[in-house]
Amino acid sequence: MDEFVFARALHVLGVVLWIGGVAMVTSVLLPTLAGMPSAIEAMTFFEQFKRRFAAQARFSTLLVGITGFYMVYVLDAWHRFTQWQYWWMHTMVLIWLLFSVMLFVMEPRGRRQSVSTPVQSVSSETFVRIQRKHLGLLILSLVTIAGAVAGSHGW
Repeated sequence: MDEFVFARALHVLGVVLWIGGVAMVTSVLLPTLAGMPSAIEAMTFFEQFKRRFAAQARFSTLLVGITGFYMVYVLDAWHRFTQWQYWWMHTMVLIWLLFSVMLFVMEPRGRRQSVSTPVQSVSSETFVRIQRKHLGLLILSLVTIAGAVAGSHGW
């Protein structure tokens, strides 16, 4: 069972790095970029930042996925996905899938497309729209984390 405790610790650390990063981008970086005088310079900085952060986020989501699957396997907890009182497990998988598709499919595809097309009409409103999307995902993630902590401790 020591492997299980190690997997849980890695799982939590992965979630902290991943969702903590999303929180920082949502609440600090995007509002700062929206307030910059030059939207084009802000977008250039954001693209550079996103490239570096995406590597950490990919690693974290991969770690969370592997350890989450391992814990469900070891506990033989597959039946929980058929019971609604474990709604937080459903949302954990949903959020993991959303971010994994964004990080491993959509972001690399968007990067390839942005290389072939120059930065077009970028405005401070661009960052507001991006921030709204991030905020929705962050809120869903935080509700899921709170539900997972409470639910895994019997509430």
